[in-house]
Amino acid sequence: MDHNDKKLGIALLLLRLGVFIVMFMWTLDKFLHPEHAAAVFANFYMLEGLGEGAFLLIGAVQLVIVLGFVAGIFRAWSYGLVLAMHTVSTFSSWKQYLDPFENLLFFAAWPMLAACVALFLLRKSDRLLNFDAWRENKAAA
Repeated sequence: MDHNDKKLGIALLLLRLGVFIVMFMWTLDKFLHPEHAAAVFANFYMLEGLGEGAFLLIGAVQLVIVLGFVAGIFRAWSYGLVLAMHTVSTFSSWKQYLDPFENLLFFAAWPMLAACVALFLLRKSDRLLNFDAWRENKAAA
C-alpha cells in the first residue's frame, strides 16, 4: 500500500464515520423522540398518522443499515441504502432551499450527500476498519 492509498483510506474512513454520526443521530431520534420523527415524516414526506410502533420499526431497520454501513458490511447494499435514505431526505426538503437564509442548516445536507455518493463510488477502496475488506483479505490468504 503506497502513501496515497493510505491517505485515501483515511479520508474514506473519516467520511464514513462523519456520515454515520449524522445518520445514527437521526436513527436515535426515532427511538427517543418518536413525536419529533412523526412531525418530520408528516412535514417532509407527507406521511401522517404513523404511530410510535411504526417509528420503532423504521428506526430498527435504519439502525441495522447504519451499523452495517459504519462497519463496512455488505458495502454495495449498506452504502447504497445510506445514499438512498440521504438522497430522499435531501430532496424532500426542497422547500427549505427556497428561503435559504431562514434555513441555512438544511444546506449541510448537500456536502453530506456528496460524501455519500463518494463513499458509494469508492466503496471498494474504503478498506480501513471495514468488515468486507477484512473478509476479502482473509479469503485471499
